[in-house]
Amino acid sequence: MDSETRLRTRPAHRETWRQGLWDNNPGLVQLLGLCPLLAVTGTAVNGLGLAVATMFVLVCSNLAVSLLRSHIVAEIRIPAFVLIIATTVTVVDLVLQAWLHELSRTLGIFVPLIVTNCTILARAEAFASRQPAGAALHDGLAQGAGFGLVLLALGAGREMIGQGTLFTGADLLLGEWAGALTVRLLPEGGGLLLALLPPGAFIGLGLLVALRQYLIQRPQPAPESQPKRAPAAT
Repeated sequence: MDSETRLRTRPAHRETWRQGLWDNNPGLVQLLGLCPLLAVTGTAVNGLGLAVATMFVLVCSNLAVSLLRSHIVAEIRIPAFVLIIATTVTVVDLVLQAWLHELSRTLGIFVPLIVTNCTILARAEAFASRQPAGAALHDGLAQGAGFGLVLLALGAGREMIGQGTLFTGADLLLGEWAGALTVRLLPEGGGLLLALLPPGAFIGLGLLVALRQYLIQRPQPAPESQPKRAPAAT
C-alpha cells in the first residue's frame, strides 16, 4: 500500500469509528437491539459479556459477508446473511457454555437472540455486502464497540444505583482472580431497587440518549472578538 492510499484510508477509518461510536451509535441513535440492551444490563459484567459476544458476531459476520459477497446471489442474500450470522452466534453460544458456563446461564436466551439483533443484519446488508474485507472489519469493530459501550454504561449505572456495587460477578467473565475487582459504593441494601427492574432500564437508556442529545445541541461559546488593528501609516 503506497503513501497516497494510506492517506485516503485513515480518514475513512476515522469516519467509520466516529459513526459507530457516536454519530450512528446502534444503541443511542439507531435504537436497535433494545431487547438485550434493556434485559441483560442489570450489572456491568453482564453488559460487558454480551458486548464482547455481540462484537465478535458483528466482526465475523461482516468479514464473512464481505468475502462471500461476489458468490451470493442477490435473490437469496438475506437468508444467506442470516445463516452466516446464526452460525457465528452458535459458535459463541457453545464457547460460553463450555468455558464460561455461569455467565452463559446468566445471559440465558439473550445470547442466541443475537441472531435477531437488527444491527448485525443491517450492517451486513447495508455495508459489508458492498465493501472490501478491511472496511467491513473496521465497521464491525466500530459498530460493536459503540453498542458495547452503551451496554457497559447502562449496566454499570444500573448496578451502582440499584445495588451499590460495581463489577459484581467479574469472576464469571475473567476468572477467579477478578473477584477482587468488585467495588462496594453503598452499604448492603442501600441501593434503589427501581434501577434493577425493567422500568429502570428504560429510564437509564432514556437518560443516556438525552445526555447525547444535550452534548450535541448545547450552545457553543461565542468566539472571542479579535482586537482591531490600527491602519498602517501611509
